[in-house]
Amino acid sequence: MPLRRSGPARRHLPIAAGTLVSLLSVLVLPLALTGTAGASSDAGKRPAHPERDWLGSTIAAHEGGDGDDPIDGAEPRGGTAKAVAGVDVSSHNGHVSWRVLRKSGVRFAYVKATEGTSYKNPYFAHQYKGAYNAHMIHGAYHFALPDHSSGAEQARYFAAHGGAWSRDGRTLPGALDMEYNPYGASCYGKSRSAMVNWIADFFRTYRAKTGRDAVIYTSTNWWKACTGNSNRFGKTNPLWIPRYGSSVGPLPAGWRFHTIWQHTSSGKPVGDRNRFNGAFDRLQALANG
Repeated sequence: MPLRRSGPARRHLPIAAGTLVSLLSVLVLPLALTGTAGASSDAGKRPAHPERDWLGSTIAAHEGGDGDDPIDGAEPRGGTAKAVAGVDVSSHNGHVSWRVLRKSGVRFAYVKATEGTSYKNPYFAHQYKGAYNAHMIHGAYHFALPDHSSGAEQARYFAAHGGAWSRDGRTLPGALDMEYNPYGASCYGKSRSAMVNWIADFFRTYRAKTGRDAVIYTSTNWWKACTGNSNRFGKTNPLWIPRYGSSVGPLPAGWRFHTIWQHTSSGKPVGDRNRFNGAFDRLQALANG
């Protein structure tokens, strides 16, 4: 807002060049800092509908797939013949009948713990402990919002609210859910290099907090579009890939094989269905670190 001038007109005095630069610095620097702070302090913004954001909730809409469970019909192809059945759940699944899932052959489960740096799954304790009490190997995952705060901030929040790892032989390393933005631009307004750096920031911090390399959940199409098909993480972070059909399909750059395949976005009696790419003792090895 322009300042109102009162009193008699003032004379315009000449300003030295050095003085002008100093004045401009005083005016411009706070604006620049405010803009930067605004980008990182976006963490204070709560996600509008975290209960509708779960592992793969945006995949079918962007990439297709009817969500039918191939286990109920044709056998899915991809990975080993000894693949272990798993499930993933979030708050929209509510109270889960873990004993029923266990009897149906499910042997591992991932549960949504957090989103951004403000949301915690209100059913997390029930779901996470329920899977464990049903004698499943369990793990937690974080729904990433890269435009809300830094990767490090979200990794710390995740590790502090359910995503930590314990050496009990039945806890899987935490998983980072990287998929299409449910609130706006698919790549969260980030350049490809900025997205790769954000993911690296998350992974680095998560490892420092837990001692484990996080699993990454992402689709090949999203990875190509939003990271430029980076091959940076294939040697360190196990790949969990969604593809709703009868085969895994092509993998993102850097990974020679997948660790988990989410082959359907629905299941009976509840949850998305997954297959661990190996025998049960290899799943135990992943849990043991």
